[in-house]
Amino acid sequence: MKKLTKILILIIGITSFGLQAQELDVNLQLRPRYEFRNGYKTLLPYGQEGTSQITQRSRLNFDYKQDLLKVKLTLQNVRTWGDVPTNTTADKNGIAVFEAWAQYDISEKWSARLGRQVLSYDNQRIMGEIDWLQQGQSHDAVLVTFNPKNHQLDLGGAYNSNAENLVQTPYTVTNYKTMQFAWYHTSISNLNASLLVLNTGYEYANAATKLLVDYKQTFGTYLTYKTKKIDSDLAFYGQTGKSTDKQVSAWYAGANLGYFATENFKIGLGYEFLSGKDMNDGSTVIKSFNPIFGTNHAFNGYMDYFYVGNHQNSVGLQDAFLKLNYNVNKWQFALIPHLFYAPNKVVTPVNETLDSYLGTEVDFTTAYKFKKDIVLTGGYSQMFGSETLEFLKSGDAGHTNNWAWLMISVNPRIFSWKK
Repeated sequence: MKKLTKILILIIGITSFGLQAQELDVNLQLRPRYEFRNGYKTLLPYGQEGTSQITQRSRLNFDYKQDLLKVKLTLQNVRTWGDVPTNTTADKNGIAVFEAWAQYDISEKWSARLGRQVLSYDNQRIMGEIDWLQQGQSHDAVLVTFNPKNHQLDLGGAYNSNAENLVQTPYTVTNYKTMQFAWYHTSISNLNASLLVLNTGYEYANAATKLLVDYKQTFGTYLTYKTKKIDSDLAFYGQTGKSTDKQVSAWYAGANLGYFATENFKIGLGYEFLSGKDMNDGSTVIKSFNPIFGTNHAFNGYMDYFYVGNHQNSVGLQDAFLKLNYNVNKWQFALIPHLFYAPNKVVTPVNETLDSYLGTEVDFTTAYKFKKDIVLTGGYSQMFGSETLEFLKSGDAGHTNNWAWLMISVNPRIFSWKK
């Protein structure tokens, strides 16, 4: 605490000179989460038992404004309770920089931002913060924004290396080598429309061990229409280009329709299609859609069976679901059943084509705003897997596969100063 106080005093001392319009906000987030995993991400293997653990995110956010300049620094520690002894002299994960950027407002409509930052757009299906992950997701990037009334255009780019090198050196980090994107958004009455074009380059070595970069393009649109009673959205994305010297040809479509039956009760229907590839398709073309940087935990069931570090280059997915949301006072409740199907053929080694039905997942979540800066959330999910899902993921579909969690998020503002 003494070190933090010294840092704050130093920042105030530095900013006391020069321009007059200055603001500094310091916020803290503590977010421990308990999870019981008993078939989470994949069917529980034969003969195995589920497990429990508690993880915690601790973040310290500094937000500073000085006329046309904005600066943000977010430090975080992510830990599993007990991953180091009680008398440890060093933390396992240490302190990481989640965000560290500076933004200059060139004019009323133009701004530029440099540094480690979150890139999150629309419903976060393609580019998101992945806030469910305790570590989240952020990028080392440059961002230029043009923001006239009812319009916004973001142009961004990044170029990555694993160290300061003197000669060409393989990029060994599990990440893109280079990335560029353009995102445009406009609003017309109750209709909001976005267009996204994303180009990602991943480095690989060919047969001659020569370092090459293949570029994959993801492009599409996201539309929303909202009234007092209706809350709907529609999205379509395609993917093309190359990946490790293979052609890419994939696509995605998703739609949601929500209706407020009462002020507190909302009913919704949704459907998603992510293209895949028949298991007996001998072509080298990549036909399976990849959500790239999406917040995938928010889609296709909270048990994360699909596209959360898994189910890539597979048979794709169809997800039909119902959403029931009820809010009352400080409580929020949601019930979301999913029906999962494979849009492409699932074929066994003996050339038997399995049924396309993968399973049914039921998700229940609740949230309670205990105090202004304290929110308690939790949930329970269960997967009723099929023989086909068992074939794709192995494990035991006949076993009870479920997942439960409880999380408390404490987000106080610990310091605020304005001059």
